[in-house]
Order: sequence, then structure tokens, then C-alpha cells
Amino acid sequence: MHNIDVADVGSALQRLLDGNAEYMLAAEGRGDVSEEIRHLTHIDGQKPYAVVVSCSDSRVIPELIFMTGIGELFTVRTAGNVVGDFELGSIEYAAEHLGVRLILVVGHTVCGAVEAALSGGGEGCVKHIADEILKAVGDERDPQKCEKLNVFNSINKIRQSPVIKELEEKSGLVVLGGHYHNQTGKFTLYDE
Repeated sequence: MHNIDVADVGSALQRLLDGNAEYMLAAEGRGDVSEEIRHLTHIDGQKPYAVVVSCSDSRVIPELIFMTGIGELFTVRTAGNVVGDFELGSIEYAAEHLGVRLILVVGHTVCGAVEAALSGGGEGCVKHIADEILKAVGDERDPQKCEKLNVFNSINKIRQSPVIKELEEKSGLVVLGGHYHNQTGKFTLYDE
């Protein structure tokens, strides 16, 4: 399995950033998807070192962006990287039961969900996503600023969870956000 101390958030974050630096130069993914790792994770269970909450956009693939393989990331993906009850339940599970201590919310350039929200929402259930994004961005209409505001909205929703609050206080769990650039492949952490 992976030799990452789940309590060492700095090590987990550095591993993600190093993986992204490698990704920007790579022509192919590097994560371990071997028969051996499939067997080990089947027998020993999963031991991810980070939760990554990202958009469902087909261009935003956390396992590739951070050059990871099977069992390394607990990935939660929804259009617009919005967080509702189902997403929050998944995040809480990873933090409480799998011991993950780094939660990373990843927004991205040219987010279709943000664009849909800014252009009047959507129909059907897409409207729920657009409405959540519109609550996050308020009167702002600059797409890049809206993408960032939307990430921080998801971070705030995660931090409101009693389970996450307790783990932040007692075990050093950290919730961070950042931005993925679709064209360059670069991931950048946001400052608080």
C-alpha cells in the first residue's frame, strides 16, 4: 500500500502538488493500476491519503491531474464541484472511517456549471446546481472570480459539518481549495 501517514497533511498535499508538476510534463498517466495494487486494495481495503472534490467535467480527472493510482484518492465529483448532502456524506465517510486528513476542493477554468449559472441557470435538476452556484457568487459575474467563489462555498459547506469540524479541531484535518487550468494542466492552491 501507500507509505503516507494519513495524519501528515503536509506530506499528502506535497504529494498532490508533486504529482501535478509531473502531470504537466507527462504524455501518459503514472498511477499504479497494477494487478498487485488491485489485489492489495481488495484484501486490505482502501487507504486514501486525500479526498478530492472536483467537477464532473470530463477534462478534470483528479487521478490523472495528481498522477495517482488505485487507492490513493477518495474522489467526489459533481457538476460545478458543488457540495450537497450526498457529497458531504461521502466526504465525512472518508474522513471519519478511512482516516483521510486532507480534503481538497478543485475548481477549474471554463466550468460549464458556472457558465450555466451565470447565463440564467438550467432546466430540470441542473437548476439545483446553478442555484447553488448563484448563491455562492452573489452579484459577481466575472467567470474566474465566480469559479473561485464557488470553490470557497463548497469549502464552507464542508467545514459546517459537525463531523468535519470535530476532526479539524481534534485530529488536524485540513480543508483546502484550488484551481485547475484546463489548458495548461496546472493546479494552484487558493490562499484563504
